[in-house]
Amino acid sequence: MTRIERVTHDPDWYEPYKISLGIRADNLIFISGQAGIDEAGRTVGGDDVEAQARRAFHNLATVLEAAGSSLADVVRVTIMVTDMPRTLDVIIKLREEFFTEPYPADTLFQVAALAKPDWLIEIDAVALTRR
Repeated sequence: MTRIERVTHDPDWYEPYKISLGIRADNLIFISGQAGIDEAGRTVGGDDVEAQARRAFHNLATVLEAAGSSLADVVRVTIMVTDMPRTLDVIIKLREEFFTEPYPADTLFQVAALAKPDWLIEIDAVALTRR
């Protein structure tokens, strides 16, 4: 039988929206899309793509740690951006900074909008757990 449990963090910035930061299912962790927001849910960096992207990667790492995992355990990433031409080089730079070889499988695509109008990026992931 599959063991499923919610991954949370204190504070849990997605609790007001009734979204789990992540779900652990046996040895897999599914992380909800992480945006460039602080722990109170406020967007950081304004119109600065790199600042928002860095914070989204930071949030991803925080949730993974709460789940007993890390960025080194990520096997799949999906990155959604609102402006591909402005964001692509930043994403490539940050992938190299936050991940190591073998880099996770990755899908990057542009969307018309994200959940909040000031969000420029959202990153979700699947990882293995060390627990």
